Amino acid sequence: MRIYLKIDQAIALKKLATDLMKKAGIKHELVGNNELSVLRKLSTDEYNKLSMAFSEYGIEFVENQKSTLVQKIKDAITEMVYSDDGPPASKVSVHLAEKLGHSYGYLANVFSEVTFSSIENFVILQKIERAKEFLMIDQMTLTEISFKLHYSSVAHLSGQFKKTTGLTPSAFQKIIRMRKNNIERQF
Repeated sequence: MRIYLKIDQAIALKKLATDLMKKAGIKHELVGNNELSVLRKLSTDEYNKLSMAFSEYGIEFVENQKSTLVQKIKDAITEMVYSDDGPPASKVSVHLAEKLGHSYGYLANVFSEVTFSSIENFVILQKIERAKEFLMIDQMTLTEISFKLHYSSVAHLSGQFKKTTGLTPSAFQKIIRMRKNNIERQF
């Protein structure tokens, strides 16, 4: 039997961060989705132990300003793509500039300097991951998925999907269905 999960990353991260900080006995405040404000200076040992505790869950502490800004860009894009409404109809560049308080040109330069990739490419990757999730759940048509993710057409989504994964959306969905059928037959 398989159980499919839908995760609200912001809620999960807040709960995890609160639990880990409480366990460490460190008073803090949550600032936004991915930032903690510690209410006192941590010793090096406390900082390292806390860093290790978070790293067990795949969460890294970001230490320089550019890396922090890149993480905020990634988080804003992920939040945008995974929101119930999908990405905003407005341009991603406008959304990021308004949300992060910097010009899009500056954000794009910092992002590419740190990641060696573009914001646009990261948006595409996130949208394709979201499309894969929708295809695995198998409750929406490709037209509905392309509409939800604000693609101009099914052909545009299909083209980006194939370029990114090497498969068409229908081939991907067929593989998922075959795997589900094989698993169901085992039980």
